[in-house]
Amino acid sequence: MPPRRDRLRLALAVIALALISITPVRAHHSFAPYETTVQMKLTGVVSEYRWGNPHVYFEIDAPDASSGQTRHWLIECASTSILNRAGWKFNMLKPGDTVTVIVSPLRNGDPAALLKQLTLADGRQFTNGAAAGRANIQ
Repeated sequence: MPPRRDRLRLALAVIALALISITPVRAHHSFAPYETTVQMKLTGVVSEYRWGNPHVYFEIDAPDASSGQTRHWLIECASTSILNRAGWKFNMLKPGDTVTVIVSPLRNGDPAALLKQLTLADGRQFTNGAAAGRANIQ
C-alpha cells in the first residue's frame, strides 16, 4: 500500500480532474472579422431564421446599394439570452418578413454582417443587446 501522503496526493489529483471535467468551457470567438467602425443599412426579406446558441443568425435577401442586384446576407446576432433581455422572442422573425437592419459588414467584403439594430415591418426596433452596442446611424 502506498504511503499516506501519496494516497492523499492521488485523491486530490482525482478530485481536481473531476472538477475540471465538469466545469463548462467558456470560449468565444472575436468580432474582429467585422468592420465595427462601419455601419450600413439594409432592407430585405428574411429567408431563414435560426434561434439557438451560441449565436442567433438570420439571412436576408437585400438589394445591393451600388449594383441594385439582390444579395444574400448572413446576419450574426448575440446569444439567445442576450437577445431575450433586449426584448427579442424566439418566433419574432419568419421567412418572408421584410426587415431593415443596421449592421457592421465583414472586413473582406463578403455579404455577412454583425447586427446592430433590427426594425420590423411594424416599426418595432430591437438592438443586438448590450454586448454589441447601439446603432449610431439614422
